[in-house]
Amino acid sequence: MSGAIRVGAVIITMGNRPAELRALLDSVAKQDGDPVEVVVVGNGSPVPDVPDGVRTVELPENLGIPGGRNVGIEAFGPGGSDVDVLLFLDDDGLLASNDTAELCRLAFAADPRLGIVSFRIADPDTGETQRRHVPRLRASDPMRSSRVTTFLGGANAVRTKVFAEVGALPDAFFYAHEETDLAWRALDAGWMIDYRSDMVLYHPTTAPSRHAIYHRMVARNRVWLARRNLPVVLIPAYLGVWLLLTLLRRPSRAALQAWFGGFREGWTTPCGPRRRIKWRTVWLLTRLGRPPVI
Repeated sequence: MSGAIRVGAVIITMGNRPAELRALLDSVAKQDGDPVEVVVVGNGSPVPDVPDGVRTVELPENLGIPGGRNVGIEAFGPGGSDVDVLLFLDDDGLLASNDTAELCRLAFAADPRLGIVSFRIADPDTGETQRRHVPRLRASDPMRSSRVTTFLGGANAVRTKVFAEVGALPDAFFYAHEETDLAWRALDAGWMIDYRSDMVLYHPTTAPSRHAIYHRMVARNRVWLARRNLPVVLIPAYLGVWLLLTLLRRPSRAALQAWFGGFREGWTTPCGPRRRIKWRTVWLLTRLGRPPVI
């Protein structure tokens, strides 16, 4: 049955890592089973040379991570409907094994309610997985697979029926928390999310704060995420917890100023359509170990 599941891959690039992109494309081409069709989206930049058979889309401006990935989704037909599953892979990553696509096919074939699979990200030199790359609170054992409440944006597989049912990634987020927004909507619609430690993307160890826009976007989008999705009574609890956690981490003065600027922006700018998750989804998130106040 897994052979009947059509798999595609979306990779967005700024065009500044041609060697890493080529290595990733080679790792996709080596996947077992039917070939994985690939679309590379140049997000405001030309796409470097790619192998024959790889489709490319070049955008005149940088639409951000969710915007670029949404363009890649549509390259596979409305909502990605030309395939059954789409892999989303960072352009400086590398699939560690040739059976990743086939493992995805088997996982989605075995569980008709499985909507999203989050891969394990490991450093290519040490093999270690950063705690922040395990999408659950109990992250001390990255080798334990489990149901989870969110997923990693640059190392995952999504059943395209999820997009058809709940919509695409939120373009306006640009960077940060777009995965959780989609995850909550998917869970609310009855789809499940798995973290799989045996599906590995090699990726150099990095800190998210390396991006200049990190602190502002994290804060703004956290507010947008709550305003778009949470029951009203949970919004202050959720944002209050994250405010406290931010202060406890003792960011630099400049980082804290950017964070509070983004926090204000989250309240004063449109967040997109509000689709409040059901209370049964709140209970599901809680049972899965991450109530939506953390």
